[in-house]
Amino acid sequence: MAGESYILMGVSGSGKSLIGSKVAAVLSAKFIDGDDLHPAKNIDKMSEGIPLTDEDRLPWLARLNDASYSLYKKNETGFIVCSSLKKQYRDILRQGSPNVHFLWLDGDYETILARMQRRAGHFMPVGLLKSQFDALECPQEDERDIARIDVNHDIEHVTEQCRQAVLAFRNGQ
Repeated sequence: MAGESYILMGVSGSGKSLIGSKVAAVLSAKFIDGDDLHPAKNIDKMSEGIPLTDEDRLPWLARLNDASYSLYKKNETGFIVCSSLKKQYRDILRQGSPNVHFLWLDGDYETILARMQRRAGHFMPVGLLKSQFDALECPQEDERDIARIDVNHDIEHVTEQCRQAVLAFRNGQ
């Protein structure tokens, strides 16, 4: 089997980093936190409460695509955190790597807001959550490489749903 990339997508606070690291550990795969690959100017903008533009995101998406391509070429499996809010972003991440799949961590605004208010040590302020929901282009039926995961459950349940989605992708379902 060629290398696989599973992109954990969703708005800020949906649990991408936490769930991604857990499911990667369960499946003995690599974990790449996409937040660590943001250019410094993006981190500074978000820290100041300024939403990123499509132009701001392009270098970041290119870095993430390179990471995915590396996994593919090295025949490795990895879980990559990237909000992937718009279809055009997802299309960039699909380029050059045929085994890219998305795990869409989807939840309601109130639940995610409450989680963001409890977390510490992240550069994304709570005030930008609304802009994330506004920018989100929910995956459509033609995006068959995306599994929707309901995050309005406990961490263990969400992690297991992600594991099951990976197995379904691997079995061609």
